[in-house]
Amino acid sequence: MDDIPVIDLSKAPGERAAWDQPRWKVYLWAVTELLFVTNPWQISSSIRTRMLRVFGAEIGRGVVFRPRTRVKFPWKLHIGDRSWIGEGVWFHNQDHIWIGHDVVISQETFLTTGSHRHRKDMALVTRPITIEPGVWVTSRCLILGGVTIGRSALIKPLTRIDDDVEPNSVWDQSGWLAKRFA
Repeated sequence: MDDIPVIDLSKAPGERAAWDQPRWKVYLWAVTELLFVTNPWQISSSIRTRMLRVFGAEIGRGVVFRPRTRVKFPWKLHIGDRSWIGEGVWFHNQDHIWIGHDVVISQETFLTTGSHRHRKDMALVTRPITIEPGVWVTSRCLILGGVTIGRSALIKPLTRIDDDVEPNSVWDQSGWLAKRFA
């Protein structure tokens, strides 16, 4: 087994590869996120969205942002009007996440735009996520970078999405297309 290569992680590119803002801004965001966004208290959704906007998030009118949410880089988050972000949703957005209007992202869903070149040097690789209008991503789903979820699709609980989803379709945890609406 010694002939199978292992990457020396001390030589891997640093975690700041996705930082496209000054260090002070990233750290100030971390404190703001902890106090106003991730905070489990049932403070106003408008305070959360206001803090996200201050740091560059594009958030439409009437968006509901529940407690315990996390946003890695708000300047890479774009949410359309009247969308609902459920409790405990985590936007690990090292690349842009685009969410259309009237979208529901339910509790404990994890959206991540980053991965690593695990066979080469562990360098960060990012790809954006696009979620079109009318989509409902139900609870505890995993949405990976590089995907587009088509208009009015439904993603059932515990589903992992690592490929594009057709508009108006329903996907379940097996990763198979469950059915398409008429």
